[in-house]
Amino acid sequence: MLRRLFPHPGLFVLLVIVWMLMLNSLTPGGLLLGLVFATLVPIFTGPFWPDRPLLRFGWPMIAYLGIVLWDIVVANFQVAALILFRRNRDLRSHWLFVPLDLTSAEAITTLAGTISLTPGTVSADVSTDGRHLLVHALDVQDEAAEVARIKSRYEARLKGIFP
Repeated sequence: MLRRLFPHPGLFVLLVIVWMLMLNSLTPGGLLLGLVFATLVPIFTGPFWPDRPLLRFGWPMIAYLGIVLWDIVVANFQVAALILFRRNRDLRSHWLFVPLDLTSAEAITTLAGTISLTPGTVSADVSTDGRHLLVHALDVQDEAAEVARIKSRYEARLKGIFP
């Protein structure tokens, strides 16, 4: 019964949070409307998600979000320093081919989005077989080390979130 009412619990929580952020005020009526909205949308869109991804909520996801937020803040300062104190010709931009161990399309999309959110890097493409991710990095000293950092810092943690 509970599964039918809340077919996508993560989406339910996300919709309530986004609804309250859009309202920009915490009122009982707004919260009630957000709860109704967040309950109905997953029920009506559920048939369009037959193979929804399984996610492990908890400490692995919280740790991943914390690392991503930390990396975004640090990368902002690093990119600002590069822009302010280096000449363009001194930048060592590279295209990186990151081999993927992830198999889920949702996990690969999350990894690509994470890389693009971090200033100084952007995901450009996924190979047709889904085994490699093409990433452009603004300043790279060692390509192999940068690929290893992406795999250990993000991909390894995503394997724990997307079983």
